[in-house]
Amino acid sequence: MASSRSSRSIDGDVNKKDPSETTPLLSAPAPTAEPIEASPEIFNGDGIHAGEDADAPLPLIQILLLCYTRLVEPVAFFSIFPYINQMIERVGGIRPENVGFYSGLIESLFSLTQMCVMIFWGKAADRWGRKPVLVFSLCGVTIATSLFGTSTSIWQMILFRCLAGVFAGTVVTVRAMISENSTKKTQARAFSYFAFVGNWGIFIGPLIGGALESPARKFPSTFGRLQFFHDYPYALPGFLSALFGLSAAILSALFVKETLHLHQSKKNSAEHRMSTWELLKHPGVGQVILIYTYVLLLAFAFTAVQPVFLYEPIRYGGVGFSPALIAAAFALGGMSQALWLLLVFPPLQERIGTGGVLRLCATVWPFFFLTSPVCNFLLRHDLNAAFWSIGPLASAVGSGVAMAFTATQLTINDIAPSHETFGTLNALVLAASSGLRAFVPALSTSFYAIGVKHQIFGGQLFWVALIFVSFGLNLVLRLLPEKAEGRPVREDNTVS
Repeated sequence: MASSRSSRSIDGDVNKKDPSETTPLLSAPAPTAEPIEASPEIFNGDGIHAGEDADAPLPLIQILLLCYTRLVEPVAFFSIFPYINQMIERVGGIRPENVGFYSGLIESLFSLTQMCVMIFWGKAADRWGRKPVLVFSLCGVTIATSLFGTSTSIWQMILFRCLAGVFAGTVVTVRAMISENSTKKTQARAFSYFAFVGNWGIFIGPLIGGALESPARKFPSTFGRLQFFHDYPYALPGFLSALFGLSAAILSALFVKETLHLHQSKKNSAEHRMSTWELLKHPGVGQVILIYTYVLLLAFAFTAVQPVFLYEPIRYGGVGFSPALIAAAFALGGMSQALWLLLVFPPLQERIGTGGVLRLCATVWPFFFLTSPVCNFLLRHDLNAAFWSIGPLASAVGSGVAMAFTATQLTINDIAPSHETFGTLNALVLAASSGLRAFVPALSTSFYAIGVKHQIFGGQLFWVALIFVSFGLNLVLRLLPEKAEGRPVREDNTVS
């Protein structure tokens, strides 16, 4: 494309910053010794800063500190999964046949609570700064995570889980701060680190919960000597998970730099602040949120049903894995996703652009979903060698669709009307994510159960439907705005 477009497409997302700029934790951004004067060209009306250094290097220390805070939410969320059902039955006094209902209720309420407060945290981060919201949220998550394991009734479990959902400001502000610490050229690499660490959090959380619940019984010579762990058998994994939040809060308070002021000037700080409704109506924002939501719909539906499919007997439509094989399957998928995001996504996005990555994932997704019924077919017909040849390879290669998650984050960055709306816009898409996470898993597993119970398409009704839905992503991607395409930048500063 003509180089005339380059002035609004390649200028990056971060102003060249004075390393001496700092912001006190709980105060407004402090002025530097020599205040930066507003200039006519600093803000071009498209939300893109024209005075930026697109070739500025990625501030790796800041990115790594922010990525560490990314561990907190998945560790806190997933650490209770290994023992939640047992805790509901033993501590909550719930009958075994009702455990599933309360387990789903606790997780749904967590996500619904997040959905309700996301926009508040986003606006707070845009108004008062990223750092104070980040540190305050981390402290809140730390307290709520610690208290959950000390619950003595089902209502306390629900209360403390919802309290953890209230402090959702962490995920909002971290995304905005990583965006503001990177440029057009470096944001793909920054968010690949972000996604990689998030996968590690998903991996670490269940290990903590599974290894440390009931420590008095498992480790009688140490924890068994303390009556506290007899009285509260689920407190230890909560305390250890909370340490991630506490350490992240301390590191953030001491070393993370405020980023909101990096893009403010006397000119744009006096401009009208966009309301949530104005932001939603801004050109391209609605389309990007729709694409983001569609991608998450596919992801949440798959991750909810996959463990059930892996466990279900072959004659009912599953693959009949043991718990050990299910764990191995998840480990393979998680490791593959991490490698795709860390090693493949940055150079691929640089070569074919954000839109190109999304379209590639949309093409692969139906075939990835197709591998599940194919695997069941192979096992039904005793083609075990073919199954073990195709299944693991399909899982490893198909996990590359996880690049779509990071790609959609880049489209959100690029469509933002201004840097001062990053927090609110991220809050909107994360609120949509929380809403989906509250309902899609339950609906997906129920739909899967219907197909298995009535043996519709040999128990493969869910996969047939999901494949059909996944084809729709190609149609939705036609709505991707040009501004969010993230087209590659040539060395002569033109876009291809």
